[in-house]
Amino acid sequence: MNRVQVIAVICSITFLIQIGRLIAKGKLREEYAFIWIVCTLTLVVFSFWKNGLDMISSLFGIYAPPNMVFTGSIFAILIYLLHLSLVVSKLQKENKTLAQEIALIKEKLTKK
Repeated sequence: MNRVQVIAVICSITFLIQIGRLIAKGKLREEYAFIWIVCTLTLVVFSFWKNGLDMISSLFGIYAPPNMVFTGSIFAILIYLLHLSLVVSKLQKENKTLAQEIALIKEKLTKK
């Protein structure tokens, strides 16, 4: 194992521990933590498995392994952004409904 692999393994495991701490403190919700844990475990696997990225990229017919990393990362980011957009849209709708209900309750209280 060369120096770059050791550094990558140490950084990946440190990041995984940090995610665990954020979950334990309640600062990171479990639904989002799952994505971070999967990504970090992927980094750990590829840190140990030196030729893994070469093998997988050749399996998909991608010439250069870094191109596969960038393409996969961009695809994952787009899916995650779509998920966050759906969550924000739902929360915006619920917030609007809640504000309308509060306004109706205030109106009823002022009429009495």
